[in-house]
Formats: sequence, structure tokens, C-alpha cells
Amino acid sequence: METANPRTAQADPITSQNKRINVIASKFPLSFWEMTVAVIVVLGFIFGLLGVYLTLPPSDYSFLKLPRTLQDLQILRDHLESYTSDYTAQVLVGYCVVYIFMQTFMIPGTVFMSLLAGALFGVFKGVALVVFTATAGASSCYFLSKVIGRPLVFSLWPDKLNFFQEQVARRKHGLLNYMLFLRLTPTLPNTFINVASPIVDIPYHIFFLATFIGLIPAAYVTVKAGIALGELKTMGDLYDFKSVATLFLIGIVSITPTLLTKSKP
Repeated sequence: METANPRTAQADPITSQNKRINVIASKFPLSFWEMTVAVIVVLGFIFGLLGVYLTLPPSDYSFLKLPRTLQDLQILRDHLESYTSDYTAQVLVGYCVVYIFMQTFMIPGTVFMSLLAGALFGVFKGVALVVFTATAGASSCYFLSKVIGRPLVFSLWPDKLNFFQEQVARRKHGLLNYMLFLRLTPTLPNTFINVASPIVDIPYHIFFLATFIGLIPAAYVTVKAGIALGELKTMGDLYDFKSVATLFLIGIVSITPTLLTKSKP
């Protein structure tokens, strides 16, 4: 009859503890700088909303809600136009915090926020604002997904994830061009790209550059449409055939260097 080795028995709790530490560490794969960025984003939400709340004048803010239709957006625009001229900083901060929050937690409706930027700030300022907030929100979503996103993506988009992973593996040497192509065209939803990118090991600097540059054309189309918000009858009027074809053409141009490199012997 075999007896338990006392040393082995004593080592088991230590081994189990090490395993638990490894499991915990694997749940938090952020580097120091990535964690710093994530903390800054969270603090930005808190202090941004608090600052806007404390500095707005007393008034009836029942009109403030996330727009879900063009009618909601037009009502919001009509009320905010006067506030924007008198309380520009508060409106800007509030807009940024809301947009980044929506992007981070994948809340639908950012297209309405882009239209609102055009209606309130014009083309140049509106595009700069949308590109900044969209990039910041996508980055925040990227880091959040790196910590807790894997089960979500596997359950919601298993087929898209397999496709994305295969394409990324095939285009490692032209990854920036491929990511630009995805951002410029509706091949994959932007929400999915934000969540899935860290899971398929796309480096953050590639993700950031593709997001920042790739969102500019679509932001321009949406913000410009926001200037003539009253002329929009449905969301289908926003992206007509000419706009979609232009975005696809830019996307094809962006991925052409990768295709030419792959075709060389």
C-alpha cells in the first residue's frame, strides 16, 4: 500500500496557488501602458460627465436623450444650437464623453452623433470631432475587449471571428492596409472590428492608425449630411450609391499594395 509523500502533499497547495495566480494573470493581459490608457478613459467618463453637469445652467433638460430616429435628432439639434454658442466647452465635453461611452460599450446610434456634430459644428470641426471621439471610443473598446471580450465575441460572432482570424493570419505583412480596407468599407461592422481586433492579435498601433485614418472618409460623408439634417427623410438617404461606391474605391486602393506584394513570386 502506497503512502502519500509528505513533501508532495506540502507542495500541492503551493502549486495550486501558482495556478490560481497564473489564471488571474491571464485574465488581465494588459501591459502597464495599456492599463494606464484604460484608467484614463474611465476617469475621463467620470470627470467629464461631472464637469458638464456642474457647469450647465439651470434649465429643463428633458430633451437630452440618445437619439434613435431622425426626428429625435432634429429636436436635439434645435435645443442644443443655442447652448453650443453660449456653452461651447460644456457641449464639446459632453458630446465627447457620450460618443466615447457609446463606442466603448457598443451602444448603437453613433451615426446620429456624427450627424449632430455636422449640424452643430460644421464640416471641418465636425469631422475632427467625430474622428477624435470615434478613435478614442474604439481604442477604449479595444482595451476593454482585451480583458473581457473573448467569451462575448465567441458567443455572438463565431463565424465572423473565424473569417477575421484567417484573413489577419494571411495578411500579416500588409496588416495596416487590410485594416484600412475594413475601416473604409462595410465588409465587417466597426463594432465587431473594435471587439475582435485584440482577440486575433492585431497590434494596437496598427489598430489605432487604421481607425484614425480609415474613419475620415465616412465621417466626412456623415458630418456633411448633418449640415442639411432637415433634408434627410430616412437613414437610407445618408449613404447613397455614390457615397458607398466612393468608400469602396478608396478601400480597394488602400489594399492594392498588399495584393501586389502577395502576387510577386
